Amino acid sequence: MDIKREIFSDLHAWKESRRRKPLVLQGARQVGKSWALRKFGKDCFEKLAYFNFDTMPELKEDFKRSKQPSELIKVLEMTSGSSIQPETTLIVFDEIQECNEALNSLKYFCEDAHEYAIACAGSLLGVALNRHGASFPVGKVDFMTLYPLSFSEYLQAIDPALYSSYMMIDGSIAVPEVLHSRLVEAYKTYLALGGMPEAVSDFADNSEWQAVQTIQENILTSYSLDFSKHINNKDIPRVFNVWNSLQDQLAKEDRKFRYADIQQGARAREYEAAIEWLCLAGIVNRVNMIETPRIPLSAYSKSNAFKLYLNDIGLLCRKFSLSPQTASLNNRLFTEFKGILSENYVLQSLKRQFGNNIFYWTSGNTAEVEFVLQIGDEIVPVEVKSENNVKAKSLSIYRKTYSPSISIRFSTRNIRKDDDLLNLPLYLADRTSELVASLS
Repeated sequence: MDIKREIFSDLHAWKESRRRKPLVLQGARQVGKSWALRKFGKDCFEKLAYFNFDTMPELKEDFKRSKQPSELIKVLEMTSGSSIQPETTLIVFDEIQECNEALNSLKYFCEDAHEYAIACAGSLLGVALNRHGASFPVGKVDFMTLYPLSFSEYLQAIDPALYSSYMMIDGSIAVPEVLHSRLVEAYKTYLALGGMPEAVSDFADNSEWQAVQTIQENILTSYSLDFSKHINNKDIPRVFNVWNSLQDQLAKEDRKFRYADIQQGARAREYEAAIEWLCLAGIVNRVNMIETPRIPLSAYSKSNAFKLYLNDIGLLCRKFSLSPQTASLNNRLFTEFKGILSENYVLQSLKRQFGNNIFYWTSGNTAEVEFVLQIGDEIVPVEVKSENNVKAKSLSIYRKTYSPSISIRFSTRNIRKDDDLLNLPLYLADRTSELVASLS
């Protein structure tokens, strides 16, 4: 199935930009980076010149011999057997983290041969750049990040007509109840399916949950294989320990990551590198605590108190061993896990809109708000409720203490604005930034 990805609009803008630099597309494995760049090249350029440093290791030697773009273009032409023309050919370097010399060559393409369109993909680029001796052309490249499919991308792939109705929601009136019910059910399906392109594509074509689960298991296995391939031997057990404890950490009522829950006597300094590796690989998302919500939020972050969420809600369901029917039928098992599933889902959506500047707030043992983020000059608390019951004291305490101009509460209730409190259905999480701007 040909899935439409929102990143294509950004890629088009990059292609037409007068200030275009070589592009580095980041993201975890299996989110569709290679597919996106190849499709972009085929659809929007006359030619695509594709090179993979993992499957073509000999190419690394050519980049070691020369940094001159004119010489490298000749090498690439001979390697591909086809001419490479400025502006009309998209050059794709895949798995570029495997060749530091190729990464460094982007500087010279930017400075001396900017007419060539070069796009690179790197699943573990953040990890590679933290290796000893790695260099990077700072200021000479453009960055983009590709995430798993969002709920809205999933909806467009599965049900284009429902997606069309979804995009008509502007917050000026409540969502029609028939549409609201259909979107809530679609959201529950997305919790089990997640946004890994292969899983979504297979489900769209065949609607077979068993196949989806197999795909998800394979992706989780591929992540584990990366641990052994790309991590120093002494650190491998610690990364596995963190990875294997992730679902147990999230299953706790407060979600807070505790080293003692990994292994008795475990200390922060022993596992900081392992957690950093998982974050740099794009596999987990870290959310630090703040006690004082002031701008800039990062200045008030407590790095020793944090939560770790998975990069994809469907993969989290697999790590919990939840069956797809669990989410759709609202059975007891879903009731037990629905809170963390909703939180992980909302964080994924907020991250693609607001980046890494997302935190959670706590006031001792009296109150906790799931997320706090900065929108413009405003600090916005975000509460997440998995169903219709929105009674909770934490957000009320936050609002009374700090008097924010706007607060957000996600639940399965219809859209509604009560003074400074914006109630949004969970299925509208992808459109948070847009709706806040229109309703503020």
